[in-house]
Amino acid sequence: MVHQMRPSLNSDIFAFAVKWNFVGKGEKQLSLEVGDAVHIQEACEGKKNTSEPEDFIFPASFVHLKEVIIEKRGNEEVVISAEMPLVKEVTTTLREWGSIWKQLFVANKDERVKQVRKLMWELMEWRSQLLSGTLPSDEFKELKQKVTSKIDYGNKILELDQVVRDEDGNILEPERASVISLFRAHEDATTKINERIKEEQSNIQTDHSGISARIQSSPTHSLYVFVRNFVCRIGEDSELFMSLYDPNKQTIISENYLVRWGSKGFPKEIDMLNNLKVVFTDLGNKDLSREKIYLICQIVRVGRMDLKEMNNKKCTQGLRRPFGVAVMDITDIIKGKLECDEEKQFFIPFFPKTEQHKTNKKKTKQNFPFLKLNLHPGLWVTMKALVGDIVQIRKEYPHLVDRSTVVARKLGFPEIIMPGDVRNDIYLTLQGGDFDKYNKTTQKNVEVIMWVCDEEGKVIQNSICLGAGDKAVSEYRSVIYYQIKQPRWMETFKVAVPLEEMYRIHLRFMFRHRSSQESKDKSEKNFAMAFVRLMKDDGTVLQDGLHDLVVFKVRNRIFAGKPPQTHTHTKKKRKQNKTKTDEPFIQPGLDSRDSFTISTLVCSTKLTQNVGLLGLLKWRTRPELLRENLEKLKIIDGEEVVKFLQDTLDALFNIMMEHSQTDDYDILVFDALIYIIGLIADRKFQHFNTVLEAYIKQHFSATLAYKKLMSVLKRYLDVSSRGEQCEPILRTLKALEYIFKFIVRSQCRDVLLPMMLRELSGALASMADGPHDERRNSLELLNNILEVLSRDNVGETFQHIQDIVVSLLRIINQTVITMGREHALISRVVACMTAILSQMDDRHYATYIETFTGTTDLVDFLMESFLLFKDLIGKHVYPSDWMAMIMVQNRVFLRAINTYADTMNQMFLNNDDFEVQLWNNYFHLAVAFITQESLQLQHFSPTKRNKILAKYGDMRRLIGFAIRDIWYKLGSHKICFIPGMVGPILEMTLIPEEELRRATIPIFFDMITCEHAHSGNFQKFEDEIILKLDHEVEGGGGDERYMQLLETILLDCAAEKLTLRPQVQHFVALVKGLLVRLLDYRTVMSDDSRNNRMSCTVNLLNFYKDINREEMYIRYLYKLRDLHLEGENYTEAAYTLLLHSRLLKWSDDMCNPQFEFHGSQTQRQLKETLYDTIIDYFDKGKMWEEAITLCKELAEQYENEIFDYELLSKRLFYENIMKILRPKPDYFAVGYYGQGYPPFLRNKVFIHRGKEYERREDFQNQLMSQFPSAVRLNTTTMPGDDIRNSPLQYIQCFTVQPVLEIPPRLKNKPVPDQIINFYKSNYVQRFHYSRPVRKGPVDPNNEFASMWIERTTFTTVYKLPGILRWFETTLSPLENAIETMESTNEKILTMINQYQADWSLPINPLSMLLNGIVDPAVMGGFAKYEKAFFTDEYTQEHSEDRDKLLRLKDLIAWQIPLLGGGISLHGKRVTDDLRPFHERMEECFKQLKKKVEKEYGVRELPDLDERKSTRPRSMLRSIRQSIISITSLPGSECGTPTKAHADRYSKHIACVDVLTCLMALVKNHCTLKIIVHPASAPGIFPLSLQSPGTPPCLVPVAA
Repeated sequence: MVHQMRPSLNSDIFAFAVKWNFVGKGEKQLSLEVGDAVHIQEACEGKKNTSEPEDFIFPASFVHLKEVIIEKRGNEEVVISAEMPLVKEVTTTLREWGSIWKQLFVANKDERVKQVRKLMWELMEWRSQLLSGTLPSDEFKELKQKVTSKIDYGNKILELDQVVRDEDGNILEPERASVISLFRAHEDATTKINERIKEEQSNIQTDHSGISARIQSSPTHSLYVFVRNFVCRIGEDSELFMSLYDPNKQTIISENYLVRWGSKGFPKEIDMLNNLKVVFTDLGNKDLSREKIYLICQIVRVGRMDLKEMNNKKCTQGLRRPFGVAVMDITDIIKGKLECDEEKQFFIPFFPKTEQHKTNKKKTKQNFPFLKLNLHPGLWVTMKALVGDIVQIRKEYPHLVDRSTVVARKLGFPEIIMPGDVRNDIYLTLQGGDFDKYNKTTQKNVEVIMWVCDEEGKVIQNSICLGAGDKAVSEYRSVIYYQIKQPRWMETFKVAVPLEEMYRIHLRFMFRHRSSQESKDKSEKNFAMAFVRLMKDDGTVLQDGLHDLVVFKVRNRIFAGKPPQTHTHTKKKRKQNKTKTDEPFIQPGLDSRDSFTISTLVCSTKLTQNVGLLGLLKWRTRPELLRENLEKLKIIDGEEVVKFLQDTLDALFNIMMEHSQTDDYDILVFDALIYIIGLIADRKFQHFNTVLEAYIKQHFSATLAYKKLMSVLKRYLDVSSRGEQCEPILRTLKALEYIFKFIVRSQCRDVLLPMMLRELSGALASMADGPHDERRNSLELLNNILEVLSRDNVGETFQHIQDIVVSLLRIINQTVITMGREHALISRVVACMTAILSQMDDRHYATYIETFTGTTDLVDFLMESFLLFKDLIGKHVYPSDWMAMIMVQNRVFLRAINTYADTMNQMFLNNDDFEVQLWNNYFHLAVAFITQESLQLQHFSPTKRNKILAKYGDMRRLIGFAIRDIWYKLGSHKICFIPGMVGPILEMTLIPEEELRRATIPIFFDMITCEHAHSGNFQKFEDEIILKLDHEVEGGGGDERYMQLLETILLDCAAEKLTLRPQVQHFVALVKGLLVRLLDYRTVMSDDSRNNRMSCTVNLLNFYKDINREEMYIRYLYKLRDLHLEGENYTEAAYTLLLHSRLLKWSDDMCNPQFEFHGSQTQRQLKETLYDTIIDYFDKGKMWEEAITLCKELAEQYENEIFDYELLSKRLFYENIMKILRPKPDYFAVGYYGQGYPPFLRNKVFIHRGKEYERREDFQNQLMSQFPSAVRLNTTTMPGDDIRNSPLQYIQCFTVQPVLEIPPRLKNKPVPDQIINFYKSNYVQRFHYSRPVRKGPVDPNNEFASMWIERTTFTTVYKLPGILRWFETTLSPLENAIETMESTNEKILTMINQYQADWSLPINPLSMLLNGIVDPAVMGGFAKYEKAFFTDEYTQEHSEDRDKLLRLKDLIAWQIPLLGGGISLHGKRVTDDLRPFHERMEECFKQLKKKVEKEYGVRELPDLDERKSTRPRSMLRSIRQSIISITSLPGSECGTPTKAHADRYSKHIACVDVLTCLMALVKNHCTLKIIVHPASAPGIFPLSLQSPGTPPCLVPVAA
């Protein structure tokens, strides 16, 4: 076993109960749930004595040991798991989701249950992978991205708080981030999550959407390819060119990766075996958005012209011939929709290449013999999509990408070109040609040979790269197509030469016919040539695109190798002019029948194809064109500019610095800078933001640039502020962020900030009305300033923050006040205000307070701030799931509130300076802060609650204690806030936080004392707290613990105030009674049972009526009315409104505001309106008798008061009464037994009025549906204490019969049956239930001889129908005493009969019964009744109970002869060893008998000795009490809540012989007539007992 104690810093063993739940059933057993953390103090075998109070034990097999870290924070020890943060986050998330998942299951939300279950399974699987610790760094990062993406998505759909993260996916800690950073992180997270939800909803992504989400979030991507094997029997060496291809645009995307494969089926370089790895990099989001992406592999064999040629001939070798291609669609892989690891291999099938004129299948198989063998040639590769550029992926995926991995770059620039990324590549593609055969009989086999030559014709060595992974070569030879007139090569390779050599370089192409026979091939010479220069005369590089080159024919077989001096020898394909270039190489050799086309793509960060940009970059060579080039910059294509971003910015700042003595170019340079910044702000180039940031931080060095920038900026702002036209101002405002960063980088914050603040103050002042873009830009600028000043590495910022506070704080406050909460920029403005407050320290606050010239201005500022804070707290401008942002705002506001409160204590607390409204605003703000929903920890899950407490603490306690301290400082000014602050303080004390309640509830007593001292009472306080308590508890505040604390604390406070103590005690009792009813009411308002809601509503309205709170009484009347209308209980709704009408008079006095109804003004009008409504309800409920009564009252008013005779004939219901059938409703007695019911139902019996034609079975089923866990009792007898005290719920339901009570006005009159029938089921208050009871031996010939009838009478507190469809049965304390004595006497007599009938029964039960009654400590069990009821005080206060008191005394007197008979019987049965006990019991009985007979008289029973008695034993058994019912007092006619005292129920037992009847006569002091009728059956004669003035009641009795 293991036992658990408090954590100790010396112990480092913890356990997590991760295996099974454990329910501790023993006193010292600790219950565990899966995931709980416990601190293990000691482990032991077998049993363990746990003497320490905090020792607990549990089975060691239920837990799993884990390492933890124990941190000491103050006096507390905090246990932190040693797991990685991501695992802890997943664990916490799973716990939280698990709890919600169960709730969703209970709520039958099946679709959501399945969705959450799937999410949880995925997280659990990924958590296992994380815990394994075997993931390489790249897979770990991918998994981390998937996990965080899934958590964020799940939190969103479950409406949990949003988690904000940094760039690495770690949770962003609010205390380590600035307010602005946190705000922006929330915005970014919201955007990503919303996009993710759209993806899920539109099924864009598969289950592996986390990878795709990460891919889309990165601007640069790569594809890793590992060539495992090439399976193809070629028989010759081959070259494999692999690249990425867009089939829709039919363009190659990447460089070729070249693998040279040997004829024996291995790489030519055997060292490359199992190391053929390449990364296709520089891919951007545009590439990922392509509809299709293929991985293609072009296979070129190197050898003979034709494979079918035998080696016995002398064949030409080394010819490059097309062989085939392998293609695979990799769209899903590269986009991340298909997850694949580095071990999964893909097979890419091979498709052989056939010559264009050889298309028949037979020849194809001859050329490719492996096709005859049904081989499956192709390529086996492994692929994986990677995120990042080559530098990043080498760090993140070191096991995949190392220094030996080949890098194949994109054909073109990546979407982001970082500073320092120098590139100078020219990609050339041989497109095709058209060559005449001239004097040959067949078409030529053309081979193209290319060199890179200088101006002297010398070949530049190693300047050609056929593919990534291959060594550079000096000569390129093309693929040869056999006898093709128009070959299309489509071969791409790279030309790489030093930048300084570019201006003298040209590409030379030679064309040669190749023969398959070596002897002929040697004789073949170059038959033509072409060339192209790489640079133009204007200094720009060759344009991208297609170029038709001039083909020169070589006739004289002499070629010096030196190209002619020509301007150009290319034409753009798109030009319609097809004439060749103007100057031929060898004029006689020009022949127009041949053509040759190439295409080029320049990827250079140093060479441009734009003349204007080149002029700007090389501005020093032509300074006279500088102004023109600066102006041209604005019309240059943006893509060209951003490619040369660093060089362009360097050029602009160099121009600025080298012209520092003049301002000739300042505006032009500034506008150019604005243009470039605007380009980057465009969504198209948004990824270049990081490039610009990097430039500013790492490359910008113009330290004096701020002077020029500020000069132009100030000029623009001045022009704009004067209202003059300033066209660049909008672009300037948009670019202010980076302009400011350039200036700050120039070390000029002190100079720039004041100027910026002046301009911002004007812009922010018109925030609510100005243009949207301008307002947004101004806010972003201020936010950027605050963000910069929040950093740790920017030097001293105190004065800068102070300048911002003085200049902008109040303007921003007023802006927030005037802006609507739906304004698009409101959240940004509030974030800006919060950021300013968060960056202020105590000195800033103190200095700012000193800037106010007078107290009036300061008071206005404080009032503005308080109202603003209260408004923002009551209605957050952020989404509800931005919990981190909301809590940071609360923390900032709390500090500001407390600081302002300190100022008020110092300046506005004295009598002369006291500002009532200011302090009132403070209190209301503080209470609004403490009661805001985002701080109510009790409403949050344990996970969320623990997070908030760990990061922010319980801010409610802090401000609650501050409110308490300030209240007690108010002194004589407290009376100014009574009763106004009673409600807010009550709202604060209702917060379920123990220490806060104990600290603030005493404020109530202080208010009581204050008002009592001022007015002599505290009526205002009492009225207000009752009014507010009703609203607060109904809204969810308060609980039983609050009720206990309120009672205890107030009574303790009043103990020392003798003069106040009685009044406080009365007040506490009043509030406690109200709280009990309010808590019951709140509990059932969410219940499905409308009946329970009605019961609690009636309890409350009765309470308010008793304490004379008419406003609240009427409020609940209408709530009850609405509940009745929902259930179509029109009769009860009418009776409910009738209670309101009785509060009104037929007068023209004006109504109180709470009495206004349907626009009525006077009491007469309101009462008339109510009567009309009530009559309508009575009509619908077929209670026309009640409707007639109201109609008569209205008729009297119409006839005698308002004289409106037209209204007299409107309502007549007499005909309805006589002609329309009204079904009689059944009545049901319902008992709610057991402790599982709420107090207003527990162990009580109610009489329910059924609806028309409602059967008991239907009523009972509907009743059971309200209490599905209740057990139905199938008996009608009263349940015992075992059921009453059970924790379960029991329901008893049976039909009862109403007792007709004919109104006096109808007695002794011929009344129609329709009227009498109405009273049989209406205006009833007593109900009977009769059941047969078998007593004594059963006569088989006559069952009636032993049949007794037990009749139970129920009396309700009010007549039915009434304001409810049911009422509780009543039993007063005195009636309860009578019932108890009757039950005791009945029990004694029953036991005597049993022991007389059966002498074998054990004596112990009789001994215990008799001794329990005659014992002096009990005194017959009635000693407590004597003290309670037989006093002069009780007799005077309850004069109506005189008959009941006589009845109780009579029962006490009759108990003596019964006890005497029992003791006599006991003496005959007792054994010798119990004889002393019997003798003592006889002595006690003598004393008891003496006392009772002295006070209550002597009663005698017939002799119970059989030997001396001549009566049969059956007659002796029949001697028992006849319990006569006590009639109830009449209640009000319509069931209004008037107090009535009546029996809860009473039993009628038919007497079985004359003797018992006579005993009943004596005991009840009644005069009875005994009338013997002729016998109706053998052995039975009817006997009627008739009291004077009552009709006879026939009761069958034994003869």
